[in-house]
Amino acid sequence: MELQPLSEAQQNGLSRRFTIEYNYNSNHIEGNTLTYGQTELLLLFGTVSGEGHLQDFSEMKASQVGLEMMSQEVKDGNMPMTQTFIRQLHKTLLREDYTVYRNLPGGGQTSYVIHAGQYKTRPNSVITRYGDRFEYASPEETPSLMTDLVDWYNEAEASNKYSVVELAALFHYRYIRIHPFEDGNGRIARLMVNYILARHGWPMIVVRSRKKQDYLEALHKTDLVVGFIPSAGAHASLTKIRTFVKYFTKLVEDELAYNIAFIENKDRNMWWYDGEQLSFRTPNAPRILRFLNDDPYATYAKLSDEIGINVSAIQKLIDGMVEKGYIQRRDTDKSWHVLASSIINPS
Repeated sequence: MELQPLSEAQQNGLSRRFTIEYNYNSNHIEGNTLTYGQTELLLLFGTVSGEGHLQDFSEMKASQVGLEMMSQEVKDGNMPMTQTFIRQLHKTLLREDYTVYRNLPGGGQTSYVIHAGQYKTRPNSVITRYGDRFEYASPEETPSLMTDLVDWYNEAEASNKYSVVELAALFHYRYIRIHPFEDGNGRIARLMVNYILARHGWPMIVVRSRKKQDYLEALHKTDLVVGFIPSAGAHASLTKIRTFVKYFTKLVEDELAYNIAFIENKDRNMWWYDGEQLSFRTPNAPRILRFLNDDPYATYAKLSDEIGINVSAIQKLIDGMVEKGYIQRRDTDKSWHVLASSIINPS
């Protein structure tokens, strides 16, 4: 399933949109604090704007390198999936080993090392939203379970037993139940899902951070059916993960519909932001976006003359769009940067 043929403007618009939305959301889910605007400026223009932790900027850049590495692997042909490739992706995302320090309840501190590109050396678990502790595969069983997962995937792909969506959903669920690394498992899972989709000519998807609870709830409901033994999750059948497949299918359908609507847009005043078509109360707002996109140095007075409303009304509309993240004022030269996307003459 491919959105072809696409014009160069459509390809550029989709590529730009996906680059920002994928990296922003995948990292935001894991606690990265960069805004949508900071993500776009960093990845598309190589500039840093506003406040933010150095670690967050580094993580975002590494995420894009991982995405490019995954995309290149898809282009290189029909080579089978390997554990080496998955570990290389992980090393790319984490960049290097680092030490985590934790305060102990009774006082004192403990520490452990997060290994980049290596399977976990200590148990990992998560406290669910319901207060339960959920254990993933142990360090001892992880290597064999990952061997099973990759071998299964290569055989299942060759057999055509599953649809592409089923194959990607089942791989994702089994991988998450193993949780093979000490950190970065969610980011790797989302990269690998897109690797599977792209291998078969399907559009890649974005798991939106604002819909994180839907994602976690689909996994939780599926866990209740599959059971809590890690090896059971790592070998779960398609039948038992029906809830997650339903969620994942809807995710793919929504992304495909979004892509189609985005590239078929012929309206100069239709804009998009992080997976949603924007709705404005007044036609003046999208006109401001268009003017600022064409002239980033436009003043309030110039916009007032061009649009035909007073300066205070212009400022109020701009303040509202800044608050929502649609536009941003650059710190360096005080020019306006439009973060919302339009396929018509994309910036």
